[in-house]
Amino acid sequence: MPENAAEVTAAGIARLAGVGRAAVSNWRRRHPDFPKPVGGSETSPSFALHEVEKWLREQGKLAEVPLRERVWQQLSGHPEGAVNALVHAGCALLLVRDRPTAWLELSAVSDERMAALLPRALDQVLTARFGDRPPVPLTPGPAASVPFLRSVAELAAELGARQAFEFLLGRHLDANPRQYTLTPPGPAELMAALAGPTRTVLDPACGPGTLLRAVPHPTAVRGQDASPDLAALTALRLALHSDAEVRVGAADSLRADAFPALAADVVLCHPPFNERNWGHDELAYDPRWEYGFPARNESELAWVQHALARLREGGTAVLLMPPAVASRRSGRRIRADLLRRGALRAVIALPAGAAPPYGIPLHLWVLRKPGAGQQPSPELLLVDTAELNTDGRDRLPWQTVHSMVLEAWQAFDREGTAEERPGISRAMPVIELLDDDVDLAPARHLPPPAAGGGAAELAAVREHLGDTLLLATRLTPPPVTAAAPSRWPVTTVGELARAGALLLRAGGAGAGAGGAGARGAGAGSPPVLTEQDVLGGRHAPSGTLPEGAPGEEPVLTRPGDVVVPVLGGGTVARVVDEDTAGAALGRNLHLLRPDPAALDPWFLAGFLRGTANNRQASSYASTATRLDVRRVQLPRLPLAEQQRFGERFRTLAEFEDALRHAGRLGEQLVQGLYDGLTDGTVTPE
Repeated sequence: MPENAAEVTAAGIARLAGVGRAAVSNWRRRHPDFPKPVGGSETSPSFALHEVEKWLREQGKLAEVPLRERVWQQLSGHPEGAVNALVHAGCALLLVRDRPTAWLELSAVSDERMAALLPRALDQVLTARFGDRPPVPLTPGPAASVPFLRSVAELAAELGARQAFEFLLGRHLDANPRQYTLTPPGPAELMAALAGPTRTVLDPACGPGTLLRAVPHPTAVRGQDASPDLAALTALRLALHSDAEVRVGAADSLRADAFPALAADVVLCHPPFNERNWGHDELAYDPRWEYGFPARNESELAWVQHALARLREGGTAVLLMPPAVASRRSGRRIRADLLRRGALRAVIALPAGAAPPYGIPLHLWVLRKPGAGQQPSPELLLVDTAELNTDGRDRLPWQTVHSMVLEAWQAFDREGTAEERPGISRAMPVIELLDDDVDLAPARHLPPPAAGGGAAELAAVREHLGDTLLLATRLTPPPVTAAAPSRWPVTTVGELARAGALLLRAGGAGAGAGGAGARGAGAGSPPVLTEQDVLGGRHAPSGTLPEGAPGEEPVLTRPGDVVVPVLGGGTVARVVDEDTAGAALGRNLHLLRPDPAALDPWFLAGFLRGTANNRQASSYASTATRLDVRRVQLPRLPLAEQQRFGERFRTLAEFEDALRHAGRLGEQLVQGLYDGLTDGTVTPE
């Protein structure tokens, strides 16, 4: 085995072969020629990637490793670690993009010669993009890294240099979700749109650069992050994304500002929340606290003032904030001064689920640095879109949120005031907010909307509920007939898959996924059937494929497919209909595609839902129950008998859908009546 060759875990082998972890364990036990571990631990061994690829190919279990998967496995098993490998990949991709001729000359020589020549070539391209102090190392690592860089360049030839890096970075962020705080694409795009066109933009807590990447056509991009590794990755990502001048500092912006003399047009920031160790003791006399010295528990107000300090006069800052900052008593004096001097222009409540932490409706603060002699604005714009979230974070109506917020902000920014929209937006006189609390939470100051959309809409909901209850009554199953437990001969889903009676695939395209800050579905991209869609009984797929970070080829559904969630231990299975067909299969879902000549899909879905069947096929993964679909048992019955069972299972599913829909309508009607009675728009009679 070559020294420092890439290694792969059992989970990686399973991904390469498209099987479960249990299959890899079986191969190790049953095949004496299976590659021996070369690293890892006894409980989690690792194997040489090239040996695994060779064995899988010889066994007929892998015709050819997909290029993206091969590069990812080389990166994740890199001897210097995944982050260093990503940095090496980004440097090489920048060379491929900016100086393709130089790369072609380098790649034509031997690995040893290429390893010797690469540092100088990278020095030239990195200095050209980042100046005399590039935030990334100038060496590609040992000669063993060169085959990996050749594979990365091959991936760039297939996808493009920017897309190749987006894919690898996105995979890395998704694989390490607890290490990074990511800004989802919806809030990032909205924040950039609120800021407007700009030449110079700064993000003082840039993370992987999602906010900076959302800004269209800047000429100069400045970022800073406390993690040197993340600063290096972000610098490379931004340099590959556009031709703007990129500078990224690696230090804590509050304690060691990398751009103390900057006067940016725009500052975008998703600061760390609830940080008590932000520098309260050592920064007490810092000149940035123009609006008041933040309390120890008000780190977010320190970031607000840092953003204002780095703006030119008239420049705009947009920060993503926890809602408590708008009302905590410890910050009321700073909030009051921001209002008096006209620095705070808008507070916008987003729906819960917009960004982590997903359980609360975060706020956007829009600020503008006052100019000398400028009269402060007499009003503050308050916008509340929190009520737009009705179905969880995977179904946030971002287009509606985006247009609603921008419509209110642009009118307010242009006219200095905005038309009042009950329950949605209001231009609030600043003088009315300057009380003892200086509470800026939008919901507390907006007039309530009409209850349930008004009496007419409540009447329509009531009528629809009546029709749905009648349908549920007609679909109620007939009286059951008792019988002795059946003793059918049984088989398993795994055995049926091996026999070719069904195809088993795992989902991988997450709704709104793409931890690298992917933008959203591109034109023509299929919708994503998410785990929440299946669990909630929704008919239309609600997720979107990431754009700009090409990942795995999505698994597309067909009519008659059976989709099963694998987490949570629930007894749920869904047969794909025409409304769902063509959707991409989301994460934590398995698809079973039965051969119609051998298996009835409703028969298959019905037995997948059996409680006892789920119990014997489930195990525990961390804190969740995980269903091993291959272990689910089915009786061996003729197709005609399967179809008899399948028809009953299908009518049960229709009955369940009717009950679920009636429940939703009932909740809507009850809450609407409560709201109408309490605000006077509905009379007790």
